[in-house]
Amino acid sequence: MIQTILSIAVALGILITFHEFGHYYIARRCGVKVLRFSIGFGKPIYTYVNKEGTEFSLALIPLGGYVRMLDEREGSVAKEEMHLAFNRKSVFQRISIVAAGPIANFILAVFFYFCVALLGIQSLSPVVGGITPDSPASLINIREGDEIVKINGQDTRSWEEVNLALASLIGHSGNIPVEYIDRDTQGVMRDQVNLNEWLKGGEISNLVRSFGFMPRRFIIPPKIDKVIEDGAAYRSGILKGDLILSANEQSVKNWLDFVNVVQMSPNIDIQLQLLRQDETVSLTLVPDSRESENGLVGYVGLAVEPIELSQEWYKTIDYSLGAAAYYGVAKTGEMIQLTFSSVIKMLKGLISIENLSGPITIAKVASSSADSGIQSFLTFLAYLSVSLGVLNLLPIPMLDGGHLLFFSIEAIRRKPVSERVQIFAYKIGASLLFTLMAVAVFNDIARL
Repeated sequence: MIQTILSIAVALGILITFHEFGHYYIARRCGVKVLRFSIGFGKPIYTYVNKEGTEFSLALIPLGGYVRMLDEREGSVAKEEMHLAFNRKSVFQRISIVAAGPIANFILAVFFYFCVALLGIQSLSPVVGGITPDSPASLINIREGDEIVKINGQDTRSWEEVNLALASLIGHSGNIPVEYIDRDTQGVMRDQVNLNEWLKGGEISNLVRSFGFMPRRFIIPPKIDKVIEDGAAYRSGILKGDLILSANEQSVKNWLDFVNVVQMSPNIDIQLQLLRQDETVSLTLVPDSRESENGLVGYVGLAVEPIELSQEWYKTIDYSLGAAAYYGVAKTGEMIQLTFSSVIKMLKGLISIENLSGPITIAKVASSSADSGIQSFLTFLAYLSVSLGVLNLLPIPMLDGGHLLFFSIEAIRRKPVSERVQIFAYKIGASLLFTLMAVAVFNDIARL
């Protein structure tokens, strides 16, 4: 719980601060007086006022932030300060100030991806371990042991890139080219998968498996490295160094197979055969139970001896400074395009609103990525920063995109949109935002 809270606090704190700093910095460059720079909403818990009179505050509810500028529409302005008011600036200056927040998020995402590339990217090679029956991939000639290299023209050097390539195909119809390296000839084969509104309106859980690919599994010998004291395994008499031979008379060759048996047997006896110092030992293991996303699962408190994967299992890509910078820009552009595309598909009904996520899911993913290491956490921050930037660019009143829409109309018409129309639009925008937020939170709770 503490890690989850700290992870989401760090993630949102960085992204919101940088977003609001974008507004603040360009506003100051355009000669606008900034009254308050706030991270969070509600009662301030820390306040600092600089020599320009800007109040910097950290508020109690860390779910957003704002930059309040001098503006005649929001209160009286002294005559000598009218030239510092936001509403007195040219329409192009106002557009620049409003757009600076989302652009700052995109710049931050470039920086995060740049750091990820500098650290070197290591990932499992996308070698197929099996094909799901009656899936799109089952209709082509790809086989177990073949390595996916391109989907719809996108390079797929890892399973993550396979997943991203497939994400862009949700709701798509037509022939999709797939390229892969044949396991026997090592030559590049080309085939086409026919899609018909693929996954339209459904909840997206596992794109790779839905498309028909099952990643190959590495064999982890089920040799025990650690037994948690007072756990189910400890109580049953399992010792460090034991090798699991069978469970319920079924041979166990892979640790993952044993884990599957345990998870499916909460509070149910499992008859084990172990090899212990050249002797066969039989015992009964009764897994404890706990709640998970998939219902009640068993656990026993064991850790397996780690193995070292050979080079053929993964790829390591090292980047120079320039290549890392290019990767940061290209990856951010790719994620911006994918996010906008997903929003459009959701509006068209190709992607279900059940896939909307709120603060609970974000917190869980933040904690999980932080637990997986610095690269995973930086990648999560980059994606979240892109999402925040894209969300704010949507033409919804109350968001930056809504302000940009009004200012663009003003630039074309050479006169501002009437205050009455803007107030009405803001009410609609607020209702829409609160509805989306309610749906996202409801989805979060339903997933729990």
